[in-house]
Amino acid sequence: MTERLLMTEKEMDDAMYRIAAQIVEHGTDGVVLIGIRTRGVPLANWLAKKVEQIQKKPIPVGQLDINLYRDDLSEVGDQPIVQRTELPFKLTGLGIILVDDVLYTGRTIRAAMDAIIDFGRPKFIRLMTMIDRGWREFPIQPDYVGKRIDTEADDNVKVQLAEMDGENKVVIRKQLPKQKQ
Repeated sequence: MTERLLMTEKEMDDAMYRIAAQIVEHGTDGVVLIGIRTRGVPLANWLAKKVEQIQKKPIPVGQLDINLYRDDLSEVGDQPIVQRTELPFKLTGLGIILVDDVLYTGRTIRAAMDAIIDFGRPKFIRLMTMIDRGWREFPIQPDYVGKRIDTEADDNVKVQLAEMDGENKVVIRKQLPKQKQ
């Protein structure tokens, strides 16, 4: 397996600032960020800091666990680990920006939207993702994206975050071709 660096911490930070500027330009009154567990949560907090840096006022942040909404729940395991959903605001009437690390098939986002609707009826739901790698199975596209890349189906794109991995960077891992014997 080979690994290639896609984004450095500086490039991720620059992307977050650019996305925050776009969000502020669209307006943040009545808008909240919701990070999808696990890596979407620290990304949502990072983005919130950038929004606050630009507009000089905070933007509310929540956390969403989607494990029980997944359509592949039977493949996840007999006892999926359910983490806390923390939404310190009522969702009805709010604009929501969902935050996730990698957009691939769209299944995670579909599950997140199902979960959100169970909590209320938002004004709108938009999507921010650090990496859009293509290969969609659902008609879901990001409104805000750090970087779009072309991938192969078996590539592994990993957003590494300091809170979990000790450093901020994005890497792609590719399978090496099998050698003929």
